[in-house]
Amino acid sequence: MQRIVTAELDLDLGSSVDLIFQIAAAQPAPVVREELTFTQGDRVYTPNEIVDQSGSRLHTLRGEGGPLAVRYEAVIDGHVAQRSTSDLEAITYLRPSRYCQSDEVFSQARRQFRGLQGVELITAVSEFVATSTTYTPGLSQGTDSAVTTLMTGQGVCRDYAHVVIALLRAMDMPARYAACFAPGLRPMDFHAVAEAYLDGSWYVIDATRLANRRSLVRIATGRDAADCAFLSYHGGHVGLKRMHVDAIVVPDSASDVAVQGVALQDVAMQDAVAAASDPAHDDLADLVQLA
Repeated sequence: MQRIVTAELDLDLGSSVDLIFQIAAAQPAPVVREELTFTQGDRVYTPNEIVDQSGSRLHTLRGEGGPLAVRYEAVIDGHVAQRSTSDLEAITYLRPSRYCQSDEVFSQARRQFRGLQGVELITAVSEFVATSTTYTPGLSQGTDSAVTTLMTGQGVCRDYAHVVIALLRAMDMPARYAACFAPGLRPMDFHAVAEAYLDGSWYVIDATRLANRRSLVRIATGRDAADCAFLSYHGGHVGLKRMHVDAIVVPDSASDVAVQGVALQDVAMQDAVAAASDPAHDDLADLVQLA
């Protein structure tokens, strides 16, 4: 099945400023069609693209003061095999990081998950975070860490991911953060999940259980949210006036119709779309890889 993903950002640049965006599908996603534009009145910026070792695509530019419209749309067809993970990467994702202080939660993790390894550990950590944390949009802060979330018991997707990552690292399992598009997510936004490294592969953990893991589209990968921000800037002021994110699943037989913006009329197709993006159809017992 294809995924159609879009992101719209309307920014107000207070002055000349260096901008870094991570809103495009990561490499090597099988992109059928893609368009990324940065416009300011009649001016069109051409960004510089930088691809990191995990395939995250960073688009950089120096914007001038005034309104800036950022638009991204892509059609993703199917999934691809994951990149191989080096020994250095595995070591990096075992270490504490800014928002995932595995050293500070070490004692709790060792007491709570003693004796668990592999799939049992992944399942236990996911279940613990899912049941001990309340999804509370608007209440968590951008500086909240895994330790903060464990204390407050509330947060949004980034917070859930940080706790999962910190606990897994404390149990000697490499874990990392992934930003993604999530068809069916409500409320719709950029989404964040964790990934655990087991037997040479990365498996996605979404402790919010608000999205179907099989429909996710990777945007960026890193140690925690600090590596995967959809926007960062240096040397000036930036105001986010509006943001709209969307992601839908389209059955293969209806892809051309959907891309053209024509409503799907066939009930069977509508059911297939709903099932592919409905978190209720995600079997939590399965190990799932994020493309």
